[in-house]
Amino acid sequence: MEGSFLRFYLRENQRHRGKLLWEWLLEQANRMEVRGGSAFRAMAGFGRHHALHEDHFFELAGTLTVEVEFIVTDAEARHLLDLLREEKIRAFYAYIPARFGVTMPDSDDADAPEAAPGQGFT
Repeated sequence: MEGSFLRFYLRENQRHRGKLLWEWLLEQANRMEVRGGSAFRAMAGFGRHHALHEDHFFELAGTLTVEVEFIVTDAEARHLLDLLREEKIRAFYAYIPARFGVTMPDSDDADAPEAAPGQGFT
């Protein structure tokens, strides 16, 4: 199946409507019936200001990045991006074309067929 890999880079303590933004975003995608999403906390990193943030026991919480990612159809990606614009949320994201499927699909996976031999990464 063709679609997109959509990843958001958020501050771990960033909030929206009283919730952590990464948690709010996962909830919204779930309500939209996106097939799945995941959030990952970074160990270290830097952004546009080039300040290096690392995970140390003594460091104040909230300075690292949480990556929230989805494998979605293009329509689902547009819907999520439109939602962030409507809510006036500023977030950096990556939007990359993707081919996805399920190995050994069952009846619940009818919309994500297994790739045929020779198909896949090119």
